[in-house]
Amino acid sequence: MPMLQSALGIALVLAIAWALSEDRSALPRWRWIAGAVALQLVGALVILRVPAVWEALRAASGAIDVLDQSSRAGSAYMFGYLGGAPLPFELKPGMPAPVIIAFQILPLVIFTSALAALLWHFGVLRGIVRGLSWALQRTLGIGGAVGLNAGANVFLGVVEAPLVVRGWLARLSRSELFMVMTLGMSTVSGVVLILYSQTLSRVLDNAFGHIVTASLICLPASLLVARIMVPGESRTGAGAGDVDEAALRYDGAIDAIVRGTMDGLQLFLAVIAVLMVVFALVALADHALGVLPTVAGAPLSVQRVFGWAFAPLMWALGMPWAEAVNAGAFMGTKAILNEYVGYLKLAEAQAAGTAGLSTRSTLILVYAMCGFANLASIGLQVSTLTTLCPARRAEIVGLGFRSWVSGNLATLMIGAVVGLTLPG
Repeated sequence: MPMLQSALGIALVLAIAWALSEDRSALPRWRWIAGAVALQLVGALVILRVPAVWEALRAASGAIDVLDQSSRAGSAYMFGYLGGAPLPFELKPGMPAPVIIAFQILPLVIFTSALAALLWHFGVLRGIVRGLSWALQRTLGIGGAVGLNAGANVFLGVVEAPLVVRGWLARLSRSELFMVMTLGMSTVSGVVLILYSQTLSRVLDNAFGHIVTASLICLPASLLVARIMVPGESRTGAGAGDVDEAALRYDGAIDAIVRGTMDGLQLFLAVIAVLMVVFALVALADHALGVLPTVAGAPLSVQRVFGWAFAPLMWALGMPWAEAVNAGAFMGTKAILNEYVGYLKLAEAQAAGTAGLSTRSTLILVYAMCGFANLASIGLQVSTLTTLCPARRAEIVGLGFRSWVSGNLATLMIGAVVGLTLPG
């Protein structure tokens, strides 16, 4: 039954995308749609069910732990015990050591941003991006520019990924432009990928492996949903697959480290600001909802409202109805507010034993939440793309909200796909 629900979830996502399509009579061929779904399923099975691949990702997660320890060495030097250095006092019996997110966890963003810039400069990430681009072009027949952008989105964020195809933005078809926007919404960058996996590592075995899997299998899901919602042909052939070296070039290793550090600092400050504002807004909304009459003997809250709104979708992904409302609350937090807030709340609830989710439901939810598609990202993406390609400002603005919808549909689809691979 759970696997049947997950299959229904895939069909539901496709049906919603078709219902919202700009031209419902111009659907891609059924063979192409089936191929895109099969590519997700095969990718999930190979990564999650082939022991050698999964253990390789587990070994890689050990390297992520080393990165985290290295980052904490720097934050401990700068912030002392607030940043993870030994406490200058004794804790009361039974009191856990304090974990200060701003000083102990988020500095990882700055460090990994600098490391990613260095790896890009030395060609490591550029080679992987080109490889992913080639694979997507060969399997799904997409244009070279879109394929290159898809590969870049595995490592780069909403702002950085379009830089590698900025020279092609004016020439992309409307369908290709929407694919680029959907990819930006439905994926996460390599920097926050590590942050999210470290946040979930306390409550999820090999969290790094799951976040990496979500990032990879979401590429065909994003292209599928985007092509259904905005049908059209490619204007960029396979030759449009070269990285824009002028847009992402560093003048030596030191320049890469410095610029990567500055980029990471901006993201670090942005995450702190967003978290403070989001938690404050949720508290304010809870106070406002608290004046309304109680429902089922409990006061209304943002979390309960989100839970009810997203519960049907969570059930369709393959969760029991008894867990769907709790899962819907986390998904709503991700889609409306911020995905990192959703992961933080999920990790805290799981650690406290209050999440009310089985292992299967937790895994499905982790995949369904793995993307930048929240309301704030609409403005960020639109401002980036209109700056890079002002000639298409009106078109980009018009597609902004649709890309938020398509980005969430893509991550919901991979949640359902993973539900098919898990035992009931």
